[in-house]
Amino acid sequence: MTSPPPAPDPVNPQKSRTGLSRIWHATGYSIEGLKAGWGEAAFRQEAKAAIVLLPLSFWLGSDWSETALLAGSVLFVMIVELLNTGIETAIDRIGPEWHDLSKRAKDMGSAAVFLSLTLAGSIWLAALYMHFLAP
Repeated sequence: MTSPPPAPDPVNPQKSRTGLSRIWHATGYSIEGLKAGWGEAAFRQEAKAAIVLLPLSFWLGSDWSETALLAGSVLFVMIVELLNTGIETAIDRIGPEWHDLSKRAKDMGSAAVFLSLTLAGSIWLAALYMHFLAP
């Protein structure tokens, strides 16, 4: 009887990790992603705004749900920006030449950032109105 051939080594060692080792390494990759995001001007601007807006959300929010909505909208913008940067980076890896599909992917990522900013701005304007101007 012949034994089955040995399983090939995984291309990504993260796939074979489990438990705390997986969490530890995934956390490291996430920190590297945040560092890479910091290299992008748009993410830096949003992070600097978050340094002001996140504490302000605790002051402005009238209850836990409003505070969560204000803070969550700020974090949502940063999340979408990181995803957009990931899309742009993947497209740029493929090649520098212009292609309709590459442009479309980048434009859609940009639109997602725009919509997340519109959502966050609307939430913050509504909260400011309710806090300062509503009867």
